[in-house]
Amino acid sequence: MGIKKFSARSHGSRSMIGFDFEEITKTKPERSLTVPLSKKGARNNHGQITMRHHGGGHKRRYRLIDFKRMKFDVVGKVASIEYDPNRTSRIALVHYMDGEKAYILAPIGLKVDDKILSSDTADIKPGNSLPLWAIPVGTTIHNVEFRPGKGGQICRGAGAGAVLAGKGEQYCQIRMPSGEMKQILSKCRASIGQVGNTDNENISLGKAGRSRWRGIRPGVRGMAMNPVDHPLGGGEGVGKGHHPVTPWGQPCKGYKTRKNKRTNYSIIKRRK
Repeated sequence: MGIKKFSARSHGSRSMIGFDFEEITKTKPERSLTVPLSKKGARNNHGQITMRHHGGGHKRRYRLIDFKRMKFDVVGKVASIEYDPNRTSRIALVHYMDGEKAYILAPIGLKVDDKILSSDTADIKPGNSLPLWAIPVGTTIHNVEFRPGKGGQICRGAGAGAVLAGKGEQYCQIRMPSGEMKQILSKCRASIGQVGNTDNENISLGKAGRSRWRGIRPGVRGMAMNPVDHPLGGGEGVGKGHHPVTPWGQPCKGYKTRKNKRTNYSIIKRRK
C-alpha cells in the first residue's frame, strides 16, 4: 500500500500524488455482490438541493460490505484484495467453506489465502470478528458495533483503528482515533486490526478535475459573494474582520452543533 508522485507533464500532474495499487489483486468486482448506484445530485424528492457542492462524478456500482459478520464459526478464505470507489479503505473478497461469498473491510496485514473467522473463540489476528468481552484489553480494533447485531459503524475509514481501553461487566471502554473515550455494550462485536490503506491521508488530487470525478462540485467563498447571498459578502475591498459563518448565519469554526442527547451516555471523555 504505497503512493506515487506523477511527473510534471502538465499543470495538473505537477502536484498530483496517487496510489500505486500494488496491494490490489483483482480489478473487477464480484458481480453478485454489487448493486447499481443511482445519482441523486444531493436533491430530495422535490428536486431541491439539500447538500451543496454535490453532483456529477464517475459512474459506480455499490459493493455490498458485510459489516455485521454474522457468519459464525465458518472459516473464510481471502480470495482477493480489491479497490472500492465508494470508500477510502480497501475491501477483501472472502470465500466461505459453505460456498458463500462476502466483502469485508481489509485491515493491515490481511493477505490473499489468509483464513478469517467470526466467532467468540477466534484468534486475535487481523480480520477476525469477536465480541468486545472476548477481546484482550489494549487490542486495536475496527468496524465496531454501537448496537448489538446492527453491524459495525465505528472506525471504518482508511487507517482508522480504536483501542479497547478497559472492560467491565456490561460495558467496555473504547478509545476512539480522535482521543474520545466511549463506553459500548460488551455484547457488541468488533474486527481485529487497523483498517488498511493508511496512505490515503497523503493523497494530493493535483487538479480540480479529480474532485469532479469524485462527485465534488466547486465551493465559492462567502467573501466573494454579494451581501444578498452570504453574511460575509459585499464591502469595498477585502474585509478580514468577520467571524466565519455559514450562508445561514451559523458559526462554523469551533461552534458546537452536537444535539444527539440519545447517545450522550456513551461518552466518557470528550475529544477536547
